[in-house]
Amino acid sequence: MATVKLLTDAEVDAIPAAKEVFDDIRATRKSDFVNNFWRGLANDPALLKRTWEGLKAVMTVEGALDPLTREMIYIAVSTANGCSYCVHSHTAAARARGMTDAQHAELQAVIGLAGQTNHLVTAMQIPVDEAFLR
Repeated sequence: MATVKLLTDAEVDAIPAAKEVFDDIRATRKSDFVNNFWRGLANDPALLKRTWEGLKAVMTVEGALDPLTREMIYIAVSTANGCSYCVHSHTAAARARGMTDAQHAELQAVIGLAGQTNHLVTAMQIPVDEAFLR
């Protein structure tokens, strides 16, 4: 259960700063769907705007990483941080960008392996090899 009210479209329409962001979300994504994350953030229009602008600056611009790779990285970080909502939302976004079942399976294998080896090296406090520090 959410700890904040998830604002309806009618409630957002009554808050001009939030409506402006929702309109931009819809235009950028070319969809009428605005998910619950944004609906929760709409309680604080300034936070909503900052968060949306940050997401757009990283996830929707042309760059060295293609959109699918960005979504898969987002899934990995969300898994590491234990954010079920983000794992689900970015898995859906990755699938919409063409992630196959085989890619998803490999991603899960890499996430699982990285988590295991990260914990082992941390538990053993292995010093970083000099060759890796260059």
